[in-house]
Amino acid sequence: MSKIGIFYSFRSTKTAKAAEKIIEAFGNDYQIDKIDADTVNEEQFLSYNKLILGVPTWFDGELPNYWDEFVPALEDLDLTGKKVAVWGMGDQVGYPENFGDAAGIMCELLSSRGAIIIGATSTDGYVFESSKALVGNKFCGLILDQENQARLSSHRIEQWVNDLKKNFK
Repeated sequence: MSKIGIFYSFRSTKTAKAAEKIIEAFGNDYQIDKIDADTVNEEQFLSYNKLILGVPTWFDGELPNYWDEFVPALEDLDLTGKKVAVWGMGDQVGYPENFGDAAGIMCELLSSRGAIIIGATSTDGYVFESSKALVGNKFCGLILDQENQARLSSHRIEQWVNDLKKNFK
């Protein structure tokens, strides 16, 4: 059984609901440990070779406080060979100029530390001006918009998890 750590804030309602859907989509063939991003430490982070991070965008394209406070620790970690998938929450109508930026900021940081970023997704069906989550013509991970496209989230999660299953082997 493949062991995966899923890191997200247990207090972030929409991100936590998405985490539960992600875990459910993986099914029983995977052991997924939930880790609260509000209290994560370096040892917990390094204990997984397969990680999924929930990184909602706050305000005008910022990381949430809990991830921002962990950035100095991340900058000192060697993540070489670790497979990491990131999902983020954004609002493409209210914040079209920095839609899903936090996911992009996190992907760039993790990649610079040697992590293998997996789970890129299509931008089809989204309308926004710019995003730091863009790598080429795709998002670096899954971006969900619960404010404007909540009805699409379950399907997007299922497709994303199916892709992650192939990459986490």
